[in-house]
Amino acid sequence: MSKRLDWVDQTKGIGIFLMIYAHNFPIIETYIYTFHMPLFFFIAGMFHPKTTSLQSIIYRAKSILIPYFVWSFLLFLFWFFIGRHYGNSIALNPDPLNNFIGIFYAQGGSDFMNWGIPMWFLPCIFLTFLFYSFLQKISNKWIFYFGVLILVLFGFIYPKFSKFNLPWSVDVACVSLVFYSIGNLLKTKLIELNSKLVLRFLILMLVIHFSLAFLNSKVDMYRSIYGNELLFIINGLSGTLALLLLFKIIKVPKFLSYLGKNTIPLLALQGRAMTIIKFVLLAFGVTVFNFNEPTKFALTFVQILLILPILILVNRYAPILNGRVKK
Repeated sequence: MSKRLDWVDQTKGIGIFLMIYAHNFPIIETYIYTFHMPLFFFIAGMFHPKTTSLQSIIYRAKSILIPYFVWSFLLFLFWFFIGRHYGNSIALNPDPLNNFIGIFYAQGGSDFMNWGIPMWFLPCIFLTFLFYSFLQKISNKWIFYFGVLILVLFGFIYPKFSKFNLPWSVDVACVSLVFYSIGNLLKTKLIELNSKLVLRFLILMLVIHFSLAFLNSKVDMYRSIYGNELLFIINGLSGTLALLLLFKIIKVPKFLSYLGKNTIPLLALQGRAMTIIKFVLLAFGVTVFNFNEPTKFALTFVQILLILPILILVNRYAPILNGRVKK
């Protein structure tokens, strides 16, 4: 499936909005983390090609890795010359060489990615694509399911016995296969589901999600923190499906669809947009950034508005930086 679907773009749009909002540390941060990353892996699985060729792998590498490395180098340069001399970076005093290595390693927290931790997602989802493409070659469906299960179990078990961060979040990519594979398996059913059944399944997913979402501890896929693994999977799937089904039956402003079509630049630049906001506040004498809840929500819109001119320029002159590659 390669054709864009408005309701899927809208779901991605609310996902990227919630990601930016969650990075402002709102009171509902823990809740947002129950599903916002599984959502992106699930949707990526929906668009996995029926058969994977070398050409499709090259295409996916261009659309994910080229934007990743270009944005990461730009973020690193900004951090090296400006960012590391202000805010929390002064106290952390991260090593510039380690952070340069972090561009290629794409893991390691603030010690290696102080320039832009959210960028971890792009190499990770590319690995997820590769893992699923390999498993897809297995003709026996039970062996295929067993292969997915083994990799998912490895992803859950590895961080329990090792604190060593694997490059490109290999273990997280393994865990994400549960969402990616289910997204791929359910894509046709989701598209063909009639409005009456959509409403019924939406209610079911909402009941499941809100019954269980607050029973788990805070999850953080980047740091391989899942709490109760079964709750993590159920919450991730039910929250994702609830949003997809919701946007399948209601009309929303095109604003969300636009965000959903521009997730990579928003992922890369949301932190720098907050940097600009803080510089402006500093110019007005504000030195403590303990924002209240309404302000955190409002600042999410301000961040997006600050990024908007860059989105326009990127889409017009450098669409590759938004993952758009000619097939």
